[in-house]
Amino acid sequence: LKSVITPEIEQKMLQHTPIRRLGQPQDIANAALFLCSPAASWVSGQILTVSGGGVQELN
Repeated sequence: LKSVITPEIEQKMLQHTPIRRLGQPQDIANAALFLCSPAASWVSGQILTVSGGGVQELN
């Protein structure tokens, strides 16, 4: 993502992300690995939003 956005746009995006960093592919991979792991064996019918809090910031 950083290769296609300007520094100004990046700063605006970061202002709306409570974690104050852009997401990385590894962030999504970690969520997927959790859902595939035994640790998630009791998780069902949930929506896991991996957004760094950006979705809640927009609400």
